Amino acid sequence: MHKKSSGFTLIELLIAVAVVGILVSVAYPSYQEFVRDSNRATAEGVVLEMGQWMERQFTVNGRYTDASNASPSLPLAKSPKDGADVHYVLGVNATATTFTITATASGAQQGDACGNLTLTQAGVKGATGSGTDCWDD
Repeated sequence: MHKKSSGFTLIELLIAVAVVGILVSVAYPSYQEFVRDSNRATAEGVVLEMGQWMERQFTVNGRYTDASNASPSLPLAKSPKDGADVHYVLGVNATATTFTITATASGAQQGDACGNLTLTQAGVKGATGSGTDCWDD
């Protein structure tokens, strides 16, 4: 009599590994896109916060520029605000009556289809990349 052994055959194991590989190859790019979307949403919040800061500067000083008529230094220069990772670097280009805040993608965030994010004193939100629906409104 032959005793039936229990366990997996090599073919069954290879099929299971192949299925897991296919699932990972589909899921990982979706995960990366989710992370980029999350990083972009965080940057949007920081850009809007800096837009409010610029408006307060205008209310106090009557202009967006500093005393030497240059673009002011933003109190927050990166997104996220805390932590060692930097996904966006913030900068502002200002005149006495206008400003544009730009969040420049850095690191892995450079792979985001939306590219860099912008905000003007008129509240116009923009993106330099080819992505659509870049700002969460």
